[in-house]
Amino acid sequence: MDRPSRLLLLSELRVRNTAYDVSLSRSLLTWKRRVSSPVYHPFRPSVSHSVSVSEIISVREEEEENSSRRREDGSWKKIEEGEEKDCRQAFTVLYVERCRQHRWRCAEVTFTCSDGALCQHWISSIREQLATITSRPKHLLVYINPYGGKRQGKRIYEQKVAPLFAQAGVSTHVIVTEYANHARDHLKMEAELKKFDGVVCVGGDGMFSEIIHGLIWRTQIDNGVDPNCPDETLSGCSLRIGIIPAGSTDCICFATVGTNDPVTSALHIIVGDSQPMDVCSVHHSNTFLRYSVSLLGYGFYGDVLTDSERKRWMGPARYDLSGLKMFLTHHYYEGTVSFLPARGIIGTPRDAARCRSGCVVCQHNGQLHSERAESYEMDDVSNCESDGEWRTIRGKFLAINAASMSCACPRSPKGLSPAAHLADGTTDLILVRKCSRFDFLRHLLRHTSKDDQFDLTFVEVHRVRRFRFMPRHCQSDSELELDLQENSKHQIFSQICRDHPACGCAPAYSSWNCDGEILTHTAIDVRYKTLWEFLT
Repeated sequence: MDRPSRLLLLSELRVRNTAYDVSLSRSLLTWKRRVSSPVYHPFRPSVSHSVSVSEIISVREEEEENSSRRREDGSWKKIEEGEEKDCRQAFTVLYVERCRQHRWRCAEVTFTCSDGALCQHWISSIREQLATITSRPKHLLVYINPYGGKRQGKRIYEQKVAPLFAQAGVSTHVIVTEYANHARDHLKMEAELKKFDGVVCVGGDGMFSEIIHGLIWRTQIDNGVDPNCPDETLSGCSLRIGIIPAGSTDCICFATVGTNDPVTSALHIIVGDSQPMDVCSVHHSNTFLRYSVSLLGYGFYGDVLTDSERKRWMGPARYDLSGLKMFLTHHYYEGTVSFLPARGIIGTPRDAARCRSGCVVCQHNGQLHSERAESYEMDDVSNCESDGEWRTIRGKFLAINAASMSCACPRSPKGLSPAAHLADGTTDLILVRKCSRFDFLRHLLRHTSKDDQFDLTFVEVHRVRRFRFMPRHCQSDSELELDLQENSKHQIFSQICRDHPACGCAPAYSSWNCDGEILTHTAIDVRYKTLWEFLT
């Protein structure tokens, strides 16, 4: 058992005219109501509150002058000479209060002291303890996407987040993005990153992806790493990334924090909470395409995203319409999936436990992944293949999903892979083979229920470190485009019935959904090879 921390201060203070014994240690601020009578009262339990020093947001002085001049009936009274007291005899502590469903809110308590010197001593002592917490950000670069989700990003930041940052003494430089990839381009070329100790985006998963790409790309270039080379090991960055949810799905926030509440995310950022996360690089023929931290989806989820892009004017409702349309069209795609299983790790995709901060599985598997990184470079791939470690699956698939996290969201509280881990250097590769519409509906409905979504004969899941995909109908995407052009010349009604497989003209390929963005190639090589630190 850990030894209790030595008390730094212990005083009798008042909270709402009630006497409390208030103590401060290096780890806790505690206030306990004093018992006026030594007689035990079973129906009058003592009230005690404790707050971790790491979850104190700030402390401020209060002026008690007004309270001494107000009568009980609310009217004002005149203060005679010599009656006025020191107006700085109280201080307010703002702290994190944990609520249900993983939500946090900013609570406060005001302590009244007997004299001004004691009040100043308490304020300075609390501030000294807060100053020792080096993980808290002091200067943040903030990007706001005013167009994401319901177009509420700017309002959410100004009304809910900015006041909290100000109270916590966090300085910010705010940039409101004006076009797609504005934040990414600014981080790549213009941002003076040395001035900041964190980057925060206000928006959805797409905005978060912009920040990821801009910051990681900038870090690799500054460190002389070629992003187009799959063999290169990504360099880490001292800057951490935070996200204030203001998008349509906000699955990043759900997977890391457990809710899409902006105030909760802001408080996590203020107190310096951080969570390492896996980052994968996606290549095509030794050419870098994108980074991913949440979902790579081919087939159903790729088709939904592609179709929804034509309906952006509908807002978040476009995903419902496109999802229904793609379910009814029921496209399947033939191809080959090759993957490198994650061996020697603890945990499986069908575990009941969920990944949380300080996850033992992530710590063990992440360390194992780092130790084995060098043995799985490209020059060793041929040896791995000859040893039979690589596995290959060919077939017809309705969906191929790679979930680096649970991908939970309000509509799917469990996510695509409930037991996926945030920082273990692996991803859960989910293969949904061709089946009937009814069976596929059963699979989709299990994302919203407590049933095991992998307990179906046409669904299989593998925890992997790396995987590749090659469509059946092509050796390269250029050949595929030529094939489609030739076929379209012979199909008179192809433009009318191309979305209906009953006509025999179903598309030969889908698109990859990479964290809400469409990839330009279908044949890809994906590697999970680094951990990135995020403010959560």
